[in-house]
Amino acid sequence: MAISKLKKLRDTSVTPNAVAETMSGWIEQYTTYLRSECHLAENTVQAYRRDLVHMNQWLNGRSPIKITIRELSDFVGFLKELKLAPSSISRHIVAVRMFYKFLQLEIAVQDNPAELLASQKMWQRIPKVITVSAIEQFLIAPQRWDPLWLRDRAILELMYATGCRVSEVSDMTLNNIHLKEGYCIAEGKGSKQRVVPLGQRAIVTLEEYLQQQRPSLARGRDLLSTPWVVLSRSGRRLRREAIWELVKRYALRSGIDPEITPHTLRHSFATHLLAGGADLRIIQEMLGHASIQTTQIYTQVDSSRLKKVHQQFHPRA
Repeated sequence: MAISKLKKLRDTSVTPNAVAETMSGWIEQYTTYLRSECHLAENTVQAYRRDLVHMNQWLNGRSPIKITIRELSDFVGFLKELKLAPSSISRHIVAVRMFYKFLQLEIAVQDNPAELLASQKMWQRIPKVITVSAIEQFLIAPQRWDPLWLRDRAILELMYATGCRVSEVSDMTLNNIHLKEGYCIAEGKGSKQRVVPLGQRAIVTLEEYLQQQRPSLARGRDLLSTPWVVLSRSGRRLRREAIWELVKRYALRSGIDPEITPHTLRHSFATHLLAGGADLRIIQEMLGHASIQTTQIYTQVDSSRLKKVHQQFHPRA
């Protein structure tokens, strides 16, 4: 299958549209490979797919098999013209490297030109964090006059109490919630599961939602058909895009920065834990970070904790 495609791509009589269609076919096979062989999370697969769609636009009918390292450097310039963030450009480079490794496995290319593609020099951007007082106002923004105020308040409390990603909250099932024991199970990137404690306030809010509002949203369906914790008006899983929208809406209502996102709650969760004296390794475990270096960025945010440590232990403080 791959050899026949290779012959077509090397045939100079192939029209640009045919080549573009072939590239689209490679993208489909590549995403299947990422799911079945690499076992990547679906969100990661879709992100890499979008990256290759950008590559397909840049190729403009050219064959990916004939592209050289010098031409791939121009692809990076194309991404900069799209005004993508350095982190996004770096992910594009990773996606292209993996794509050419896949083409090598399919015997479509012998060498991987993307191996020499330089990664973007990335600077650490300090995460945006909400103050504790602003968080208090934000979490009570859903009020009784809101049709789904119990659900919305439960979502906000759950996100801040656990530091879960928005996709983890969207995908969380009732079997993942253990209110009596005071913890939940989050399924993160690569389907890795971790145990995260729930605070008392989050437990009370979730109990109210699960008892008073979720049954009406489920509309009598059994656990097999509606296993998710947070449901939409139609009784289906609440999409992460909808969670983004409600976070924006309640941020505007509570008068805090309207530019915050669900990830801002995750950053605030980690920073507030660190400020309270939590060990960095424990925070890493609760966030589900594979590397401690990812978690260390929060030490740059919490300057108050550094000052406190300095005053407490330095002899000339």
